[in-house]
Amino acid sequence: MNLDEIRQYYAEEIRAVANIQTEALVAAFALVPREHFLGPGPWQIANPDSWQAMTPNANLKGAGSYRTTEDDNPRHLYHNVLTAIDAERKLNNGQPSGLASWLDALELRAGDRVLHVGCGVGYYTAIIAEVVGASGHVIGVEIDPDLAGRARRNLADLDHVEVVQSDGREFDSGPADAIFINAGATHPQLMWLDNLSLGGRLLLPLTVARDEVSGGMGFMLKVNRVESGYAAHFISPVAIFPCIGARDAESNQRLRETMAKGTWGTVQSLRRDAHEASETCWLHGEGFCLSTLPLATASAHG
Repeated sequence: MNLDEIRQYYAEEIRAVANIQTEALVAAFALVPREHFLGPGPWQIANPDSWQAMTPNANLKGAGSYRTTEDDNPRHLYHNVLTAIDAERKLNNGQPSGLASWLDALELRAGDRVLHVGCGVGYYTAIIAEVVGASGHVIGVEIDPDLAGRARRNLADLDHVEVVQSDGREFDSGPADAIFINAGATHPQLMWLDNLSLGGRLLLPLTVARDEVSGGMGFMLKVNRVESGYAAHFISPVAIFPCIGARDAESNQRLRETMAKGTWGTVQSLRRDAHEASETCWLHGEGFCLSTLPLATASAHG
């Protein structure tokens, strides 16, 4: 097969593994050249067993191993594999099936304005940009100067994409139809909730970790903003690097204790009204509360 055919096969593999429902997303995986973002080969591919053995208390910087591809043929990248961006830091271009399932849940549409926090070298930012099209707008935010520079160069030919080197917690994108936080936080940032347009969708990994700079494990939260408030539920487990600035020790401990109860599936809404913590508060924080109340009931309380 030629490289175009290999990319198409790869996209269909991702569709099957992740049960992708968005046709434009499958088409984007078939079109965007992964090697353009990962640089010249040979590449380092993560050995899956060494990463699956991670525990909630693990430090991602000290775990995981890699194998090196036998040559620099881009075909090696068109599998559902985790590939190193910086192997020394255990920093990877995320596993395609996992990222695809989250982007599918984001319900991207042509013309959407999208914020992508933790854009890395820009591969998945390019996927998003392909789905929303030239009538949309994508802002990729990356706190690491080197990665931000690489992303900016990699995405330079896309006029509807901009890359900002900034703290994703502090960067004000303005109104957004979709917000994808691709780094682990201990709690939602109020600016993200404020900037979510009516009908907008937010994906946020809430994770527990050993400290504020270590990777952690938890669950991916999806928030939908509707006229009556914010619907919310967890959609999948996640292991991911930290969102610097969007974590603190107290919130990490509170989230750890809450997750230990095993009741993450009971969350139905995100409340922003002032109220005392009660048995319906799954995670009660400053300016937000993940609640087990249905949205209609939570709205009535607000």
